Amino acid sequence: MDQSSTLLAFPQVPEDRLRLALRRLEAALAEQAHAVAEFRSNLGALREATSDLATQVNHYNDTLDRTASQVSYAHQAARRLERTADRMVSMG
Repeated sequence: MDQSSTLLAFPQVPEDRLRLALRRLEAALAEQAHAVAEFRSNLGALREATSDLATQVNHYNDTLDRTASQVSYAHQAARRLERTADRMVSMG
C-alpha cells in the first residue's frame, strides 16, 4: 500500500457512529442552507433582470409607436406632394 494513504477506521461503537452520522447531517444541512440562500439570491437577480428587460421592451415599444407615427406623417406628406406635382404637371 502507498505510504501516503491513510485508512480511516469506521467507528465501531454505536454512539460514535451516531455522532459521525449527526456531524454529516449537520454538514449536509449547512450545505443545503447555503444552496437555498444562493438560490434566493439568484432568484432576486433574475427578478431584477426581467424587470429591467420589461422596462427596455416598453421603451422599445414606445419608440416603435413614435416611429410609426412619424412614418405615417411622412407618407401622408409625400402623397400630398405627389398630388401637388400631378396638378402642376396637368396645368403646364
